[in-house]
Amino acid sequence: MKKLNVIIVYNKEEDKILMCYRSKEPYKNKYNLVGGKLEDGETELEGAYRELIEETGITGNDIQLTHLMNFQYKMLDMELEVFVGKLNKEVVLVEEVNKLYWISSSEDFSDKTKFAGEGNISHMLEHVKIYRNKLFGGKT
Repeated sequence: MKKLNVIIVYNKEEDKILMCYRSKEPYKNKYNLVGGKLEDGETELEGAYRELIEETGITGNDIQLTHLMNFQYKMLDMELEVFVGKLNKEVVLVEEVNKLYWISSSEDFSDKTKFAGEGNISHMLEHVKIYRNKLFGGKT
């Protein structure tokens, strides 16, 4: 089974979410969470941090990731692992392939004309809201 990850990155104030604007399929010309494929021999968490560094320049010193949930897509023989974290400081983003944008957390992430994932991003973010205190503790 092929394993992919996506990483939900909140800014320090938790009012923005980091997204990339896809320049190729799938989801060309839509906003998506950053992430990628798990490489042979790495753990899920190692893969998430590696993808985060490659696509954004954000390191483990900038954020603590938590494994939130997985989605299994049986028809694609694929599992999507979802990680979430909040930056502990301001960072300078380093783009790899796709342009990066901070999107307001109040956006309608279920809008399939604007956002990738057939509405899954909205679902993931609702779970972050449910478990916010467990994930991030008190607001800073």
